[in-house]
Amino acid sequence: MQAYLEQIDRVIEKGMYKDNWESLQQYRVPEWYRAAKFGIFIHWGVYSVPAFGSEWYSRNMYIKDSPEFKHHVETYGPHAVFGYKDFIPMFRAEKFQADEWAELFQKAGAQYVVPVAEHHDGFQMYDSALSDWNAAKMGPKRDALGELKQACEKRGLSVGASSHRVEHWFFMGHGREFDSDIKEPLKRGDFYWPAMHEPDHQDLFSKPEPSREFLEDWLCRCCELVDRYRPRLIYFDWWIQHSAVKPYLKKFAAYYYNRAAEWNEEVVITYKHDAFSFGTAVPDVERGQFADVKPYIWQTDTAVAKNSWCYTEGNSYKTARQIVQDLVDIVSKNGRLLLNIGPKADGSIPDQDRDILLAIGNWLAVNKEAIYGSKLWRKPGEGPTQVTEGQFADAEEKPYTCADIRFTVNGSYLYAICLNMSGKNRITVQSLAEADAAVKPNFHGIIRNVSVLGMPGEVRWHRDSEGLHIETPEPGGEMPVVFKILVD
Repeated sequence: MQAYLEQIDRVIEKGMYKDNWESLQQYRVPEWYRAAKFGIFIHWGVYSVPAFGSEWYSRNMYIKDSPEFKHHVETYGPHAVFGYKDFIPMFRAEKFQADEWAELFQKAGAQYVVPVAEHHDGFQMYDSALSDWNAAKMGPKRDALGELKQACEKRGLSVGASSHRVEHWFFMGHGREFDSDIKEPLKRGDFYWPAMHEPDHQDLFSKPEPSREFLEDWLCRCCELVDRYRPRLIYFDWWIQHSAVKPYLKKFAAYYYNRAAEWNEEVVITYKHDAFSFGTAVPDVERGQFADVKPYIWQTDTAVAKNSWCYTEGNSYKTARQIVQDLVDIVSKNGRLLLNIGPKADGSIPDQDRDILLAIGNWLAVNKEAIYGSKLWRKPGEGPTQVTEGQFADAEEKPYTCADIRFTVNGSYLYAICLNMSGKNRITVQSLAEADAAVKPNFHGIIRNVSVLGMPGEVRWHRDSEGLHIETPEPGGEMPVVFKILVD
């Protein structure tokens, strides 16, 4: 590890980016990511074997009286006899076909793919020289990240990786509180190490403070991931906000940006809360979005399932319509949607996940010009439905009406996207009313033509002081309807 730390310092010393916020402010969001609007997130790992509760099974199974604890004892026996590590031989991935996954993501209309490289449980889904506890050496004995990267890039998809390693500091700590397989002495390199006490929920980001040894290990793992796989995007989960992590976070960003420059590549880091100084990476909102347009690039990460990020038996799913509505709303406000699926332990993708992705892909195949590479209009939308701002706010489907419309621009066309036109064939776009400066600052552009993507037949339309009135040849269906408006 010491040799790797010295390499990190050399790269930073020679490169343009230094490990301070002032230097990292030179960062600019790359064009490929500005054009990208839709990505696929993948939570797949050892936690997919029990398929119970959520991807936090490895933590919760060691908390007495939790549903996971009770389920574990009843199903697998006492923790001292069968611990989390004993799921690894059961994680065989015998049905995993990277090319089939990549083909599905392409059909879904995704532009980038972000597999979880290491979750809080500490099991790496890639080949590593820093730990033997990885999918290339145990369980499937396959480099899952490497195989998927190769398959996706063959299809023109950008590939990133996510690291949730920093939360491993405390994730397995409850296993020390009773007779389990998490026993002293624990040392670096052990699967369960360090298994420290869980942070106080009143002070999540300052105590307990991770040790220097753990943070150096975290930094080396992140940099090894960069060097071995050259991901175009690195996603970090929430605990990098911890005050003790900040110096190492700056080192990682400088290293990653400098290595990307060496490779003539443009890359992205996404983060939550205020882990990065604003402008040095891309902010992310977990399971939520912004209520209004932002002048900066941002991302939402959410999942097809409401209750879990990984596959669990009996997942509660969102509808494809709900996800497409959120995608449209997010894009109109300068965001991108990173949508998670949870494959089964055998490497197969559940039918519900697959069906949702294909429905999204079918919609994007018809309406992609309003999404991919689109730009902001002077306002993101109109309508009565208010979007709740912030994280963990997207579980329930929003009560959109035919008056809820979002706008994007691409070339000479303005796109007005009606979020819910089900059963109706008339809408009024109030923001496109004829100009009347004495009343309100209406739209002064000249509308030459109006059509509906994917809907043949004559579209009737006219403008007056109330808005642009549009009548379609047939009623709208379940999914959002896109009006293509030629403007001079």
